[in-house]
Amino acid sequence: MSYPHWRNALISPSHTLQEAIHTIDKGRAQIALVVDQNYHLLGTVTDGDIRRALLKAASMEILVEAVMTTNPVSVRSFTHPNAVLELMKRKSIHQLPILDSKNQVIGMHIWTDMPVVTHDNTVVIMAGGFGSRMGKHTRNCPKPMLKVRGKPLLQHIIEKAIANGFSSFLISLHYLPDTIMNYFADGSKWGVDIQYLCEDSPLGTVGSLSLWSPKPNLPFIVTNGDVMSDVHFGEMLDFHVAHSAAATMAVREHEIQNPYGVVNLSEFEITSFEEKPIYRSFVNAGVYILDPIALDFLSDNEHCDMPILFECLKKGGKNTIAYPLHETWMDVGRPEDLARARTL
Repeated sequence: MSYPHWRNALISPSHTLQEAIHTIDKGRAQIALVVDQNYHLLGTVTDGDIRRALLKAASMEILVEAVMTTNPVSVRSFTHPNAVLELMKRKSIHQLPILDSKNQVIGMHIWTDMPVVTHDNTVVIMAGGFGSRMGKHTRNCPKPMLKVRGKPLLQHIIEKAIANGFSSFLISLHYLPDTIMNYFADGSKWGVDIQYLCEDSPLGTVGSLSLWSPKPNLPFIVTNGDVMSDVHFGEMLDFHVAHSAAATMAVREHEIQNPYGVVNLSEFEITSFEEKPIYRSFVNAGVYILDPIALDFLSDNEHCDMPILFECLKKGGKNTIAYPLHETWMDVGRPEDLARARTL
């Protein structure tokens, strides 16, 4: 059965990268199909193509034709569903354009039309912080329990992971732990299993995982308890495994505009001018995938922050990589962030 909203995924090669992101979001299939005016398939732009372009600091105004895959895998309308599924598995792809005899797009198969893929990997949620930047909001309430759209932040994270096929959770606690444990209990209300790690003293953004016993034997997701995002944990996990990484960090592009005209100099000579330039960089988005081996780099019951762990892994010869986000993302760390989250 063809994906019913495939037309929302169509885009012209003369559109920009920014427009491609909008098309991918609108199509809700993690892909844009690049076609000419007669619907002939010219290429595809996937989440992966977008992330690679972002890592290369490509301008959001770059044209789609510069980043698209020009020889995408496709099938004919008469291809048997079992053959479609086998091809998707073999090629490790989640979308397949459907073409007629003239190579015109007439539909699309997507992996999500099939039963939800379940994952045995654990989702670890770091929810032990004091939330001191939130002021009065967290005097008697842990920050992950602050409500957005009628639910605690933590519940949004758990329900998003459940929708992605995850059912095993570990929540790291320190500040007002009973508030969280009494609300979520063992997770049976949501049909999942929830376990807890309780720190006697603050151990940083990852140090508490030194207390995890028994150790996991599969890669696991780690997310901060104050991050609201549409990142698909399953796709990030696939990315981590495909790159044979020991640790993967989700990163988000951040822009800062200089409010002044910049004068570039070589000693006393003026070489050029830039009018209010924009500086782009990647920031830590607070979502990670770690292999079990990463836990060997933690000392028992000792403070450690996630960037330090990544540095230790790197020095130890382990592969650490970035996963660029273009999905909706918000770090609810300040009162103004909470107010904005509640209006979305």
